Amino acid sequence: MILESENSAIMDQHFKEELAEPVTPTGYYADSNYLSMYILAVLEFEVPIHDLPVVSLIKDAFHNIPRFTSIMIQDEKGVKRWKRVEVKFEEHVTELNFIDGMSVDSYDKHFGDYLSRIAMEKLPKTRPLWQVHVIKYPTSNAKGTVVLKFHHAIGDGYTLMGLLLSSLQSADDPSLPLSFPSRKSSKPENTSKFFLKRIPLLLSMVCNSLSEFGYSLLKSFLIEDDKTPIRSGVEQFESRSTVISNITFSIDHIKEIKSNLGVTVNDVITGIIFYGIRLYMQDIDSRSGTLNSTALAIANTRKVKDYHGVQEMLKTAKGAWGNHITYLHVSVPKLEDTPISNPLQFVRKAHSSIKRKRNSFAAILIVKLLRMKLKIQGPEAVAKDVHRTMTNSSLLISNLVGPLGKMASANHPISGLFFTVSGIPQSLVISIISYMGMLRVTTATEQGSIDEKKLVGYVNNAFEIIYREAAKQNTRK
Repeated sequence: MILESENSAIMDQHFKEELAEPVTPTGYYADSNYLSMYILAVLEFEVPIHDLPVVSLIKDAFHNIPRFTSIMIQDEKGVKRWKRVEVKFEEHVTELNFIDGMSVDSYDKHFGDYLSRIAMEKLPKTRPLWQVHVIKYPTSNAKGTVVLKFHHAIGDGYTLMGLLLSSLQSADDPSLPLSFPSRKSSKPENTSKFFLKRIPLLLSMVCNSLSEFGYSLLKSFLIEDDKTPIRSGVEQFESRSTVISNITFSIDHIKEIKSNLGVTVNDVITGIIFYGIRLYMQDIDSRSGTLNSTALAIANTRKVKDYHGVQEMLKTAKGAWGNHITYLHVSVPKLEDTPISNPLQFVRKAHSSIKRKRNSFAAILIVKLLRMKLKIQGPEAVAKDVHRTMTNSSLLISNLVGPLGKMASANHPISGLFFTVSGIPQSLVISIISYMGMLRVTTATEQGSIDEKKLVGYVNNAFEIIYREAAKQNTRK
């Protein structure tokens, strides 16, 4: 009996150790009756990948990462936790077989249809929540493609970049890690004079925080965007098919606009997207130019800004792994306020709006509110609120800073990289990532509701117009 008690105690302790890590609050929202969100990262190889040892590479990359070797279960108190399980890595890898000898255009269509399909599929919860899809046939962008899909409860975009940093190498020198642009801000002078200068800014931040936080609450619970060509208002949109398209811009060209207008890269690309959206809306329905449209911009709430490798995130960079994001409401400028004939105003409007939101504590207050509601009302009630916040807006924008140099996997160089988010109850999701001096803008649009080719065309036109007008303004200066 004593031996049985000891064994039982050992088993109980082992079970508690297996369930040591709780699911993060955002993980709760991403896996509920209202939301089931996934991240898809697409790696485009510039050489054929017939000999790429995908299973062994995935095993080396994932086997020491708890959330990639765990499933979500509820403990005796009803709290969701990660439980370590035995993983058969080959079961998570799918190799797609198309018909040999087709044209590149045909392969493009098959790949697009396949990507749209797997984006909408839910992963089984009986095994770790990730998949890898290997497409060994050429498309117009790659000789071969690998798609990594994982549940948003595992982590966010920062996590994804840490994963790439840990599992891929520099194509120029495999012995070197990937390099990313530094995101650290310079430290201010520690003087009383500097503090006095900051007092007006602090007062402004308090006012902005109250204003922006109040506006976010109104948009989340009371004020719904108008129905427009980019917002169908269809219930349960997240279960409908999407079409995924890509646009590529030169970062050097974006920086030229930035310098000419005295704004940031983020302001420029946001202004381009908003201008392209309004051009599209105006074409589809001339009355929609003055209707209310709001973008939910995803923001990182980590104190750590630069990317870290997976093991460093799990050990030394406290709180870096997982989901640490929030959202901000950014209004798409109306044509009555920003005439379509004055495209640079879209960039300036984006600049003033984003600057105002950055100079506030609204993002932090939103996180605090959601966590308080999580404790009081439970995860399903909060997930319902997050779902309503998304459905009340028109689109979602998420952006990541990618590697500076070319990546490689097992000496197979990667020429392109993009990502998207699925399971979002919006007709339009836009994701942005930089890689090798290029900016990739990916659109996920509701099939049958948005003409994705026309939308992509208008965003391209918006870039060309803004680039030209910014150059003219610089010449006049």
